Amino acid sequence: MGVFGVLAAVMGIVGLTSPGALIKMMGFAAVPDAGRGDGDHTVVFLTASSMAALNMGVYYVLAAASDWTAFFRWTVPFRLVTCTVFTLAVLGDRAPAGFIGVGLWEGLGAVATAVALRADKRRAVRSPESPAAATAV
Repeated sequence: MGVFGVLAAVMGIVGLTSPGALIKMMGFAAVPDAGRGDGDHTVVFLTASSMAALNMGVYYVLAAASDWTAFFRWTVPFRLVTCTVFTLAVLGDRAPAGFIGVGLWEGLGAVATAVALRADKRRAVRSPESPAAATAV
């Protein structure tokens, strides 16, 4: 969770400081500001999304630092939904093929989180002296 949080925060900072670089990393063609038409709010949307990524990254880091297991569990289904939506965006030609990596990152992160939570729960049940075992029973 901490690693994901740091990566999300870093990507948010990249998007805020260098939107063109983030656009290229996601597989989109960067368009110079001079080439944008009136009413093109791509950079505004990217700024808002990048700020959300920065905030989310900080939330994940803080949740990891405090070992907030409930938060970890909540992220699994929502990250799977994100994986599905992003993958469908690529399959439906709403996003370039390179964007599939973002969906896969979310899906793999959700699966890794679920596996880790399950392993932690099993460990707690086998170790009755642990504080988690008292709540797991």
